[in-house]
Amino acid sequence: MGITILRQSATIGGLQDQGTPARPLSQPPCRLSGIDVELAGAGDNKSGIWECEPGRFERQLANAEVMHILVGACTFTPTDGAALEIRAGDTLFFPAHTTGEWHVHETLRKVFVVIAQQ
Repeated sequence: MGITILRQSATIGGLQDQGTPARPLSQPPCRLSGIDVELAGAGDNKSGIWECEPGRFERQLANAEVMHILVGACTFTPTDGAALEIRAGDTLFFPAHTTGEWHVHETLRKVFVVIAQQ
């Protein structure tokens, strides 16, 4: 079991194309890319680096998620909630079943951990 280091994760290259959001709200849909990082002993939890170009889409992830924004700026508006301005340096903790709308203003890159459902 080794330690994985992603040096300079805010600018690291080699992100893999991940297509477009499942529920885009802008045309053309924003493009997604990322690096998934296997973490021994983390069970079904998922982690990595994720990037999104400017655009809008619905968040439909049923899992809880922790993320730290490395680069960019966006607005997230929870369903039935007020818009939240988010920018580089912010850390977010999303409860399971959080839905709403992402509006990415500047290409957004984050480190994430998606918590496996119980």
